[in-house]
Amino acid sequence: MPATMPDPPARDWRGIGHSTNLVGRSSAWLASCGFNDAPVPLHIWGVREMNPSLFTMLDQAETLPEAGGAFLAYLTAMFGLDPEQRAPAPAGRRRFRSSVLRLIQGWGFDSNGAEGAVLKGWVESRFGICPSFHRQIIDHIASPAWATYVEEKMSSRFHNNTIWVQLDLLFEFCQWAIARFAFPGETHLTLYRGVNALDEHRILERQGRTAVLRLNNLVSFTSDREVADCFGDQILAARVPLPKVLFFNGLLPSRLLQGEGEFLVIGGEFRVALDHV
Repeated sequence: MPATMPDPPARDWRGIGHSTNLVGRSSAWLASCGFNDAPVPLHIWGVREMNPSLFTMLDQAETLPEAGGAFLAYLTAMFGLDPEQRAPAPAGRRRFRSSVLRLIQGWGFDSNGAEGAVLKGWVESRFGICPSFHRQIIDHIASPAWATYVEEKMSSRFHNNTIWVQLDLLFEFCQWAIARFAFPGETHLTLYRGVNALDEHRILERQGRTAVLRLNNLVSFTSDREVADCFGDQILAARVPLPKVLFFNGLLPSRLLQGEGEFLVIGGEFRVALDHV
């Protein structure tokens, strides 16, 4: 008689996560609608304390573009991002040094590429929220999908220049810029996301034209509903808490994610309104 095949692991529709993180809040709460409904400021431990000169310099800026330029100058000096700062390799060629700018540019081309894996890995490390999708659905940590994600997030190509520390600084700068220049006094923004098939998402609750979805641990939204129309025949509208924003169009004086009004948002559960194009 043939051996009985074990049942496949049940999907954890609430997602995979860690009990610890670097922001001092429960990871499960950070990934919940409860946090989104009543957010609190988030700070990665030690970043502002270890970079006082950056925030002193930022406090002198009078506009967001001026502050963004100062932030880029600080990153360039701290992490040797200018070509002339790079020590030549033994063969005489200059060494590649990873930067947050390359990661975000790569995300704009393909959020499931290697750069996307590094960004999702940073969210996992700092916020304790694991990805639910990278190239394919990630059901559990023993799956081939998880193995592919881990291999790509730890690629030595991107970890030769303390890339997660650069992302820590980007998050803290983004939060500073939101409070100082971009959205002072605000707690939420209504943002949009276009999708082709709602049943491809993890639907936790649904009632009429509203639903609670488990989104990936890092997800793109847009501030322009017409842009969202281009990415799917169903539009998700969400009240996104500003403490979950990592990057937005206009944060830096660059062309990164410029054309689509894009926001990079820490994911988890989101209550969304559903609409058809």
